[in-house]
Amino acid sequence: MRIERIEAIPLRMPLPRPLKAATAFITHRCTVLTRVYTDQGVVGECFGNNEDTGQAEILRLIRDELAPVLVGRDAFLVESCWQAMQPATRDILRDRRMAIRAIACIDAALWDAVGKALNVPLHKMWGGYSDDVAAYAMGGYYRAEDDLGAVAREMSALRDQGFAGCKLKVGALSPQADAERVRAARDGAGPGFKLMPDPNQGWNYEQALAFARLVEPLDIFWLEEPCYWANDRQDLARLRRTVPIPICAGQSEISVAGCRELMAAGAIDICNYDPSWGGGPTAWRKVAAVAHAYGVGVLSHLEPQVGAMLAASVPNGVGVEVMQPDRDPLYHALVANRPTIANGRLTLPDGPGWGLQLDRDVEKRLMA
Repeated sequence: MRIERIEAIPLRMPLPRPLKAATAFITHRCTVLTRVYTDQGVVGECFGNNEDTGQAEILRLIRDELAPVLVGRDAFLVESCWQAMQPATRDILRDRRMAIRAIACIDAALWDAVGKALNVPLHKMWGGYSDDVAAYAMGGYYRAEDDLGAVAREMSALRDQGFAGCKLKVGALSPQADAERVRAARDGAGPGFKLMPDPNQGWNYEQALAFARLVEPLDIFWLEEPCYWANDRQDLARLRRTVPIPICAGQSEISVAGCRELMAAGAIDICNYDPSWGGGPTAWRKVAAVAHAYGVGVLSHLEPQVGAMLAASVPNGVGVEVMQPDRDPLYHALVANRPTIANGRLTLPDGPGWGLQLDRDVEKRLMA
C-alpha cells in the first residue's frame, strides 16, 4: 500500500468566550486535518495540533518537506516513514517544534490508513488492553464573576455528565486563593470525583509546595506541571519527594528522551505526553513503553480522538482528557460519532483505524 499524496487542511474555530488559564489566554481552537491517500484507495485521516500562530509553517513543512519524502513509500512501514521525516527537525536555524508537530499530523493519518487497511481499531491492532478508558474533563477556567460558585457548579455538572474527574485550572492566583478554588470544586463535585489541579507551570517551587500542602486534604488525584519550566525537572522531583500527591508532567516535552529524563529524575508519577506536539502516536507509544518500565502512568494531553485509543492500547494508560465545548468546540462539531461517556468511562469506537466519522460540512465551514 503505497502513499500517493498527502493533504493538510487548516481548521480554525472561535471559542464561545475567551478562556483564561494561569499562563494562557485562549480565544480559538485550531487544528490541522491531515489525509494520506494510498494507491489501494485507502485514505487515512486524523486531526490534531492546537497551534495558531505556527499553523502556516506546519502546513508548509508538510507540503514542501515531508510529503515529498513519503510519496511512494509503503504506508504499512510507519516507523520507517517516521524516521524518514526526522531530518526536518534538525535545522538549527528554525523552531524544531513546528517540524515535530508537522510529523505528528502525518503520523496520525498514516496509522489511520493502516488500521483501515486491516479493518481493525488501532488500540486492538497495537495489542490492546481495554475497550474503554477513564474519562477526565478539562475545565475550571477563571471567571470574572462568582468564580468559586461557577467552579462548584461546573464540577457538579461534569459528574452528572458521567466524567470520572476534572483537570481544573489554577496558577494564576496565589496558592492560597487557588486552593480555595479547588475546595469549591471538591464541594461541588462531592467525594470520589477525581480532581487534578493544573497550574500550567505557573509557580516557583515554594509556591507549588504551599499549594500542595493546602489541597492535600482534598483528595487530589494528581498535580500537573506546577513549577516554572526552566528548572522543572529538579523542582518536580523535589516536590514529589516532599508531598504525597502524585505529580504529572510531560506535555511540554517534545521528545521521548525528554520524558525519559523526567522519569529518571524521579520527577513524575504520570506522563501526559502530547502526541500532536511531540511527534505523533509513534512517539507517544515509545514514551508509554519507557514509562511502563519506570512504573509511570501515561495519558495523552488533549486530543481525545487519538488519546483514547492510545491509552487503551497500553497497560499503564491512565485515561483520556476531553475538553468541553466551550474550550474545544471544534472537536464537538467535527466528530460526528463522539464516543459515549458514562459512569466515568469513555467507550472506544469500534470502527477501523481511529474510528472517526468527520462532518464534512463542518470541515468546509472551518477551513482557515
